[in-house]
Amino acid sequence: MEDALASKLDAVRGIIATLPSALVSYSGGVDSTLVAYLCHEVLGERMLAVTAASPLLPPRDLSRAIAVAKKLGIPFEMVETDEISLPGFEDNPRDRCYLCKRFRLELLGRKARERGYEALLEGSNLDDVSLHRPGRKAGLELGALSPLEEALLGKEEVRAAARELGLPNWDAPSRPCLATRFPYGMTLDRAMLARVDAAEEWLESLGISQLRVRVEGPGEARVEVEQGDIDRLRGEEVRSRLVKKFRSLGFRRIRLDLEGFRSGSMDEEGRDRACEDLYIEE
Repeated sequence: MEDALASKLDAVRGIIATLPSALVSYSGGVDSTLVAYLCHEVLGERMLAVTAASPLLPPRDLSRAIAVAKKLGIPFEMVETDEISLPGFEDNPRDRCYLCKRFRLELLGRKARERGYEALLEGSNLDDVSLHRPGRKAGLELGALSPLEEALLGKEEVRAAARELGLPNWDAPSRPCLATRFPYGMTLDRAMLARVDAAEEWLESLGISQLRVRVEGPGEARVEVEQGDIDRLRGEEVRSRLVKKFRSLGFRRIRLDLEGFRSGSMDEEGRDRACEDLYIEE
């Protein structure tokens, strides 16, 4: 491991070492896994990783989070949440991520106090400071600690550290909640969330890891995959299977985004995208 990265990891350990005990908001992503792993390394049984089981989290992502925690021997629990029931949340407002993260951190904060954990940790990294991350505000308001950010670790350094430490999900693709697949202002219908999840699960079954199925209107889906997978989805055999699957899920227009996968594309409002129609119902 490079000296600079090792020094930053030691800084994270140093931050954690000042805490009597801690509860970690754990999603199963590489950031929160690294925090939970280092927290367990430093605090041992004086820590607990907690995952929020939510309608916004695909069941397979929850299963992956549980499997990673078990493999690493990290004390782990799950708590049921339902952000969609929050007043106004189902309208998918622009501050959706803030509402969601505040709700979850408040819930985890109560759990921490009830169980006697002195601190609440979460996995924001240094790159999140410069990106559109409304949820970060909630963490600051509620006093949640972000040791990766505090120790100046960026996303690529987090992945490099996770790889060096042998974390099994070091190269796992980013998987934000399902609400990010919908434009602001479109109702977050539970049935539609389930359809999007099923569509993405089918794409994953093809061996495609980095992807999004974006809903642009009633019955309209835009598929984002990395550039290397675009031609595969345009091929006659796979295209036919994709259309059949998506139609069975209720999509009546299916577009392939030729610009490829990119995080935050639902924030690109008001600009034309280069897309190819895979199917339009007559």
